[in-house]
Amino acid sequence: MTSNKVKMAMVGLGFGSEFIPIYQAHPDAEVVAICRRDEKKLNETGDQFNISRRYTDYGDVLADPDIDCVHINSPIGDHASMTLEALNAGKHVMCTVPMATTIEECRQIVEKVEETGLKYMMAETVVYSREFLFIKQMYENGELGKIQHIAASHPQDMDGWPSYWEEMIPMHYATHVVSPCLGLVDGLAEYVSCFGSGTVRDDIAKKSGNRFAVEACHIKIRDTDLTAHVWRALYDVARQYRESFDVYGTKKSFEWTLIENEPHVLHTAKKPEPEIAQEVEVPDFAHLLPEPIQRFTLPKEIHDSEHLSFVQGGGHGGSHPHLVHEFVSAIRDGRDPRPNATTSANWTCVGICAHESALKGGEIVRLPKFTLAPSDSSLEPAISGS
Repeated sequence: MTSNKVKMAMVGLGFGSEFIPIYQAHPDAEVVAICRRDEKKLNETGDQFNISRRYTDYGDVLADPDIDCVHINSPIGDHASMTLEALNAGKHVMCTVPMATTIEECRQIVEKVEETGLKYMMAETVVYSREFLFIKQMYENGELGKIQHIAASHPQDMDGWPSYWEEMIPMHYATHVVSPCLGLVDGLAEYVSCFGSGTVRDDIAKKSGNRFAVEACHIKIRDTDLTAHVWRALYDVARQYRESFDVYGTKKSFEWTLIENEPHVLHTAKKPEPEIAQEVEVPDFAHLLPEPIQRFTLPKEIHDSEHLSFVQGGGHGGSHPHLVHEFVSAIRDGRDPRPNATTSANWTCVGICAHESALKGGEIVRLPKFTLAPSDSSLEPAISGS
């Protein structure tokens, strides 16, 4: 270990433990501490990954002067408070999605980052998935032509998941569909209009305060002629899990497969009708990473991991090592990560504003001004092997 490595503390060791071996393998990072309330499970993880510094109290993590950054993987309701505590303690923050569940919490995080100069990154997996990187590459190479429309969906049956999901509003967990639509064109949402559709059963409606089974939103992308259409469902909709992302251009269009693990479809304009559509296998993008962490884009057999993110294709579309590399590189290089606090707030507030719109029957709701500051689109994410 070298003194100039970024020193991480992993907080929350269910999903969070999937990131530990990636940080350990990264040439510029090390995991110096782990934190979990359950001491037995904390010690199991510490023994598994040979990490001696173990905390059951988050406050002890923040008081540790050897820790540069925290990677938060706590339940959603804790994201904002734990982020703010870490920033107040002088720690950089990577936090799983969403950034927060209220506009005021998002505002506080953005203001605290501006005040402290610390780095914040929302660990949005989709914009580092192999599918997104593939589409983004085609777009930047001009293969898609002019983008005409973007769409994304995320139905997922949350029955059987931890009980706090029963309190969740669909659009309050919408960053997986919002982020690729905005991230592709390096845009920010200006305003939204959203409708609720159908109803969830009474117990879910009572716990969440939301009666809609599906929430469907149109997003106006600032300084463009584009809108994106996204929808979410958590309960009482018969649909296989799907985090889809469709892009329609003048030259080519990409459509996500309807069934998990089947090929995606690429449509090419100006071809004979039978040849317009073709199945496409999306390549892996491990070559954009430092060699020691390239293997973590691969399926679960490489890691002996049963976590769903690896079962479904190497950590949410192979995104986990890209997230780690982007955050570590941003800290190392003294630049904003992608997405930074402002962009993370914009992506998160889309869903919060969308639900507000749905409650008002589709009325237009504008994004708060603090999410519309100049974006970090000019910053290139660290996707080189350097």
